[in-house]
Amino acid sequence: MGQVSVTLNGRTYRLECGEGEEAHLIELAEYLGTHVDVMKRKFGQVGDDRLILMASLQVMDELWELRRQMQETKTAMAEARRDRSVADESAKSRQSDLAARVSAVADRLEMLNEQFAGEPRAPLRAVKRS
Repeated sequence: MGQVSVTLNGRTYRLECGEGEEAHLIELAEYLGTHVDVMKRKFGQVGDDRLILMASLQVMDELWELRRQMQETKTAMAEARRDRSVADESAKSRQSDLAARVSAVADRLEMLNEQFAGEPRAPLRAVKRS
């Protein structure tokens, strides 16, 4: 079990954490500490508990905003996937329609070729030019 000491508003707190998580915990405490310092400059020394509470609420507000933005991004990505799926289906449908048309034209050409192949051909005549 790891242990770290962090200082907030001039008071040192000893905390335990998982092995290898010490640096992360220190980083989190420093981030909260910057918010505590902002609150202290803004409102003065209104007590450790109140400063830490206000700073924690500010950090939570940041977290909530990031969660909201993340949810908006997820929703936008899901809509983009649906739009892409619709576009893919449309492209497949058009491709299938085009293939059917090409096949129909090929069948018609083959039928015409068979018709002309069975008819005797008239000899080519020279055309007089005046």
